[in-house]
Amino acid sequence: MPTQQLADANADFARDGVVVLRDVIEPEWLTTLADGIERNRNDLSELAHRYTNEDSTDGYWGDYCNWDRFDEYRRFLFESNAAAHAGAVIGASEIRLFHEHVLVKEPSTAEVTPWHHDLPYYCLQGSLLASSWIPLDPVPQQVCPRFLAGSHLGPMYAPRKFADGSDYYENETGFASFPNDADLDQSARILSWDLQPGDCIVFHMRTLHNAPATTGVPTRRRAFSARWIGEDVVYDSRPGETSPPYPELHATLQPGDALPAATFPALWTSV
Repeated sequence: MPTQQLADANADFARDGVVVLRDVIEPEWLTTLADGIERNRNDLSELAHRYTNEDSTDGYWGDYCNWDRFDEYRRFLFESNAAAHAGAVIGASEIRLFHEHVLVKEPSTAEVTPWHHDLPYYCLQGSLLASSWIPLDPVPQQVCPRFLAGSHLGPMYAPRKFADGSDYYENETGFASFPNDADLDQSARILSWDLQPGDCIVFHMRTLHNAPATTGVPTRRRAFSARWIGEDVVYDSRPGETSPPYPELHATLQPGDALPAATFPALWTSV
């Protein structure tokens, strides 16, 4: 990434908690990911979710933690420049993989992804926390994920279930009450973009975001996300099962413990 482009991306990320990088994913990697998503669609894991209502003909599904099952995902994560770009944007000296996540909205999907931020679902604490959101299809701005600029500097809000907006954890403690969605929708600093395959959104795991329905859009919206953790990130506990679950971590680690390298491999260093 050119020096000035990197400096601008660093500044935007620090201020807004999100930045879009243009034309940074090479076409051959997009083809690789598309092949992997098609294999994944036909071989969903036990962690997969279908978010579309049962009486709907539209399709919205997601799956994650499959990089050790699909070679296409593994090769992209370990061999592409995605980890390097994320590390440079967030100012990390090391990037490790937390997990990958595929989200697909088929044409004219009515379901909306509600406002949320990712960190409350995760068993993590630290500051060097980011996700890359990589579209495999053109994404008009009206169906692009939307980000509340600067919200990564605010409190941690209670996580919610995507299907019905109910509390994710029972007897939640340590989280702020979630703001009213209508108030968030009227914020003056909601960021979204027209995207093309090859673009990449990098956002902080504390940045609030949602995604509109794709009603009226005749194309798929396939997206591959990689969740990255930097050198200051350690284990943390939550009031219930996290997403991803990682039961072996909850059974063996205490808050503040280092995360096992075998489960969360290092993919990039700055030296």
